[in-house]
Amino acid sequence: MFKLIASIPLFAYLLIAFNLIAFGGSEDPLAVLNRVIYDVDLPSTAHLAITVSHAFILAGIVILYIEIFKSTRPSAYAIVDHGLSMLVFVIFLVEFITVKQVGNSAFLILTLLTLTDVIAGFTVSISTARRDISLQ
Repeated sequence: MFKLIASIPLFAYLLIAFNLIAFGGSEDPLAVLNRVIYDVDLPSTAHLAITVSHAFILAGIVILYIEIFKSTRPSAYAIVDHGLSMLVFVIFLVEFITVKQVGNSAFLILTLLTLTDVIAGFTVSISTARRDISLQ
């Protein structure tokens, strides 16, 4: 049961969180995404301001690493994981194209990260399978 839950792509949780911001509040989603959540002055005297949309992108990059790492494990749930990753990508893509509230650059970057997850997952699985099959 735990392996089945672990095969749920982490990007699905990121999609849910983004949709909660886009559709959950009465506030303008762009205003929420552009809200600064952390700012600091660097030793170079440059000012760094991390917004909510930046946090989503940073989380997406970390999730991409974890998802690629998950795809290196050979298991029976790998096919389920790849199928669900493809489904999450399709949902990201359809939402980006058709829903006004998520038509922004942060969501586009997250969509491209999910595409990278799908392509990398299949590539790693094919490479692993090729090593497992010995052709003589």
